[in-house]
Amino acid sequence: LTEVIFASFGLLLFGVILTNYIPSKYIDDTNNSYQNYSLVGIVSFMFFAALFEEMLFRGIVQNLLLGYTAHQWTAIIITTLLFLGIHIQYFKKPIMLINITIPSLIFGWTYVETNNILVPFLVHFFMNVGMTLLFKYKLILIKK
Repeated sequence: LTEVIFASFGLLLFGVILTNYIPSKYIDDTNNSYQNYSLVGIVSFMFFAALFEEMLFRGIVQNLLLGYTAHQWTAIIITTLLFLGIHIQYFKKPIMLINITIPSLIFGWTYVETNNILVPFLVHFFMNVGMTLLFKYKLILIKK
């Protein structure tokens, strides 16, 4: 539980800091539409997105890579590169890749450390819901 709380809080803080320091012209607006969903819609969407991504990337891909290499960080980094590949919308504004890379490395690391797929799933879910709600309720704003 401490891993989930620590990693989720750290990634939320990371997201808030990025939002405060990166000008809006460098931020992709793909996620803006999520802010218009109802609270139930946001939680549901983020639940299934995090579940799918973590089962695929940490549960399958990272586990397969760990089987082929004895190096945990090699598996985590390759999995992160593949994770970046499905977030192609961020390639238009490359600074946004930081917003995907750091969390993915954390998800991979927490999975290796705990050997429990629930940990990266919950961290991913809480981070996504937290950031979306911070924007939805205007607790943080994109820097102009």
